[in-house]
Amino acid sequence: MTSSSAFSAFSALAPYGWDEAWAEEFTPYDSEGLLPGRVIRVDRGQCDVITAGGVVRADTAFVTPHDPLRVVCTGDWVAVENGGNPRYVRTYLPRRTAFVRSTSSKRSEGQILAANVDHAIVAVSLAVELDLGRVERFLALAWESGAQPVVVLTKADLVADPVTLAHLVQDVETSAPGVPVLTVSARHGEGLDVLKALVGGGTSVLLGQSGAGKSTLANALIGEDVMEVQAARDVDGKGRHTTTTRNLLALPGGGVLIDTPGLRGVGLWDAESGVGQVFSEIEELAEQCRFQDCAHESEPGCAVLAAVDSGDLPVRRLESYRKLLRENQWITAKTDQRLRSEIRREWKRRGAEGKAAMEMKRGRWR
Repeated sequence: MTSSSAFSAFSALAPYGWDEAWAEEFTPYDSEGLLPGRVIRVDRGQCDVITAGGVVRADTAFVTPHDPLRVVCTGDWVAVENGGNPRYVRTYLPRRTAFVRSTSSKRSEGQILAANVDHAIVAVSLAVELDLGRVERFLALAWESGAQPVVVLTKADLVADPVTLAHLVQDVETSAPGVPVLTVSARHGEGLDVLKALVGGGTSVLLGQSGAGKSTLANALIGEDVMEVQAARDVDGKGRHTTTTRNLLALPGGGVLIDTPGLRGVGLWDAESGVGQVFSEIEELAEQCRFQDCAHESEPGCAVLAAVDSGDLPVRRLESYRKLLRENQWITAKTDQRLRSEIRREWKRRGAEGKAAMEMKRGRWR
């Protein structure tokens, strides 16, 4: 790539996140005559790629189609052929971050939703009752991806009482330590300035259930109606999948936004560190437990249970922590024979300890 063409590519792709580090990563592909570009949409083995010359359509068959975590996805920076019919993506550059969830298939595979994301915006509708457990689940995946999570409480105009709104925000903040929590009314433009400033640099991905107001929020951030919007059902606040593919869009004030379809199933995928960050206060308390392998169930000297007894740690938080850890351990064990064996041994050990404890109690009662 000549210096003039390199400058042209840099200036054309900069709004989509291209920088000197990406240019350095792409250097080996220059001599092959390949073009740099970013995937803005993937659909049935084909993808749309924004290049210095505009959007091109390319086939992804060359990029390890049998591995669901190594397929081309929205947000990838790729090396694409300079012409040809069909045109092919030859490879993608090493990902800085990747948002992955487990699929609902019995094969227990991971599914990559977006790549090279700086901010993971979790949209939560205030039009329905808050599901804090689901918020924690999204945040665990967001932290694990390497992105900075942000919770956006949408449809804030539907909560007329400011005291009630303040309590809702406080509940979410308690469930999201270290995470900005913003209230937004996209229809009225309230709270958008703060969000625009936050996502103005880098790439952000919009996540949430159907009916959370993601498409309305995306339109508000972009400044025009580029995403179709459908009304949520009054009975439960859920909507249909207005967005059916993951689309990458450049924001007028800077930054890039990836809008995703509503996610009904949000399974963890090897997200132990992400769970730890969501429940950082429990992890800190666990360091004070008497036993290093404390399970925080009934062990003596458990600092976590002591915090529950004193009211410093909500029971709901501990139960949610246990649930997500168990789920993550289970999904990891499905793909790791050694870990699966260790879990079985641990279950047997605890079962034996419980049986022995019951026998001791029976001996006292006799």
